[in-house]
Amino acid sequence: MTEKTPFLIFGADRPGRFLVTCDHATNRVPEELGGDLGISEADMQRHIAYDIGARGVTRELARLLNSPSIETDFSRLVIDPNRGETDPTLVMKIYDGTIIAGNRNADAAEVERRLNAYHRPYHMAYEALAAQRDNVVICAVHSFTPQLKTRPPRPWQIGILSAYDRRFTDPFIKALEASPTLKAEVEQRGERLVIGDNEPYDGHLPGDAIDIHALKHGRLNLLIELRSDLIETEADQLRWAGLLAPILTETLKATGL
Repeated sequence: MTEKTPFLIFGADRPGRFLVTCDHATNRVPEELGGDLGISEADMQRHIAYDIGARGVTRELARLLNSPSIETDFSRLVIDPNRGETDPTLVMKIYDGTIIAGNRNADAAEVERRLNAYHRPYHMAYEALAAQRDNVVICAVHSFTPQLKTRPPRPWQIGILSAYDRRFTDPFIKALEASPTLKAEVEQRGERLVIGDNEPYDGHLPGDAIDIHALKHGRLNLLIELRSDLIETEADQLRWAGLLAPILTETLKATGL
């Protein structure tokens, strides 16, 4: 692994069945793109630049599952690795009210350059890890902002996204809803446990990471979305990974998948 590699892998040789992924791990913008894409530091700390807290959850979850993990090392604003190569939102020029000045003149040639520099290397490494074992379970970790501008607050603590392959998704949602430790965690915040099924957004985009690496290969998969205010600190990230790991393990065992 070199500093120029646009992704990080941890525990490639771990024997667990899961591959834990984080498509939007960091808000880093390479120096070749100016380091900030022409937007403010405050905007670079928002959800528009990365999935807040998801990286820490991913790393700890993979450790607890004794499984490998892979994460990006570039902002989703550089190019979004969870979008297909022809998706119109691959390189965003405006996002949740913020104009991305550094992307204003990103023409087809620049998009192709970013695909080659960041997007494709990540997906090549992702696929190599997924192909290491025939019975891999891909577990993608994301986070969502509690409220978009001009939109109502989002009530879910966790959203589980899926497309047509719900072999693991359905039993996992039931296990989350039945978990006393999870209920106790959110009740301490004065909330009621609310699990989103394809909330806060639909779980399938043609050409996205799950589509490419799981659905097209028939691999077991699920995508976990955690509300970002729950996982802002390192302690929060470790705690939520600790809540989710046994539920993932027990669900896989109970289903016999």
